[in-house]
Amino acid sequence: MIRQAFGSHGIDIDDAAALGREKARVGREFWPKFRRFAARLPFAEDLVAAYFCAFDRNTPRRVQVGLIGALAYFVLPFDFIPDMLPLIGFTDDAAVLATAIRLVAVHITPQHRDAARRVLARAAAPPPYSGACAGG
Repeated sequence: MIRQAFGSHGIDIDDAAALGREKARVGREFWPKFRRFAARLPFAEDLVAAYFCAFDRNTPRRVQVGLIGALAYFVLPFDFIPDMLPLIGFTDDAAVLATAIRLVAVHITPQHRDAARRVLARAAAPPPYSGACAGG
């Protein structure tokens, strides 16, 4: 099922090696894309909680596969609906993620959600004052 759902988008998670490659790609590309678009993502907490669940060693492999597939779809540079479009750009990403979360919701723990809230709180916090004077 995962292969059918994501295979046409360049995501092929059929074995342990493929899962490892996709986890590496998601690990490398997730945070930079998240930082660029976090303020516009109404599903940001779910997205980050899914990330923490997917990379949790206690998460069953089948759950990791589903979440890594959904997260890989988020980081892909191409989409059904381009992410740059105002208001609707992340609709397809949200639908894929919502479906994956619905299928594995019991495995996304309060600890994953707490970690996601901490990340979002840090992202929303103003940058620390550097102490440098601007202009002199």
